[in-house]
Amino acid sequence: MKIAILSCFYPYRGGISQFNACLYGELSKEHVVKAFNFKRQYPEFLFPGKTQFVTPDDEAVPVESTSLLDTANPFSYGKTYREIRDWKPDILIVRYWMSYFAPSLGYITRKMKKHCKIISILDNVIPHEPHFFDAPLTKYFLKGSTGCITLCEAVSKDLLNLKKDAHYTVLQHPLYSHFGKKMDREAAEEKLGLKKGKKNILFFGLIRTYKGLDILLEAFGKLSDEYQLIIAGEPYGPFDKYQKIIDSLPNKENIHTWLKYIKDSEVTDYFSAADIAVLPYRSATQSGISSVSYHFEVPMIVTDVGGLKETIGDRGTGIVAADGRPETIAAEITRYFNTPELREGFIENIRLEKERLSWTRFASGLLKFAEELDFERK
Repeated sequence: MKIAILSCFYPYRGGISQFNACLYGELSKEHVVKAFNFKRQYPEFLFPGKTQFVTPDDEAVPVESTSLLDTANPFSYGKTYREIRDWKPDILIVRYWMSYFAPSLGYITRKMKKHCKIISILDNVIPHEPHFFDAPLTKYFLKGSTGCITLCEAVSKDLLNLKKDAHYTVLQHPLYSHFGKKMDREAAEEKLGLKKGKKNILFFGLIRTYKGLDILLEAFGKLSDEYQLIIAGEPYGPFDKYQKIIDSLPNKENIHTWLKYIKDSEVTDYFSAADIAVLPYRSATQSGISSVSYHFEVPMIVTDVGGLKETIGDRGTGIVAADGRPETIAAEITRYFNTPELREGFIENIRLEKERLSWTRFASGLLKFAEELDFERK
């Protein structure tokens, strides 16, 4: 079978690109797969981070791709469509995570729908930080999909709110396994310059308002000197408001920050040192951070938003806080460390999830779903 994937690939960095590389690798084991990449993913002024691209010291695995689509240049839409059409795929897979991509991807998928089945993998239907134009743009995009894959039930509900007759299936986010083995905890602490003998709490990943780092900081301020907070990730926006909270806390000397994009080779350091990862999100669908936590067998404390309860609480791999108040998060952190059997049970369940959430299983589910869909030349 010939399978085309239209999305971001190397040299773009980040979770979407990592996911695409893993899926490309898995599908390529038994099928002919071609990656169609962005020529320009975002105009620089729209990108909130430092760079969209891997740097010379990153270890991202290169994927051979054809860079065609400039999302800000409509003249590239037709060229991208024709290149994919002329390659004659049986399936075209696209990734969709924010409405900015609806005009470019929607144009291509609506035209390609006449030639092959279109499978859209929906990270979000409505983004975490919504705008008035999200719904109409996403509706435009969805008209080009033969079928949709969501990564949790919360996204499925959003999908059906916009397209009641959507053909979809839920396939949970597979586990990232390219970060290598977990290292010795004390060695990780020494490498990071952390204090020894503390109870280590990890906040990992891009720092955005909806991810609730301020909530965790306020919660941390209620904990004793036994605890240590590790913050590792690139801020998307000013860090000033978080620093102001840190400076006001009585235990601020136990807060350690690495405010940068964390390279793949460095991920091991932070998760090897962590006792627990905390995701105090204000809104969510699923989280790629949970996939990394599973890989390193680090339990989680999450808020009851989006698909986090479904993918973590219902699987017994962490604690779902009743609400997102700092007092509640602090109480759950304390309960976790005061109840050793919780940690043991969570790790046992994480090991079961690691067997279930393989890329082989995800790719198989995707192809089975595609096979069940009717191809209509519209």
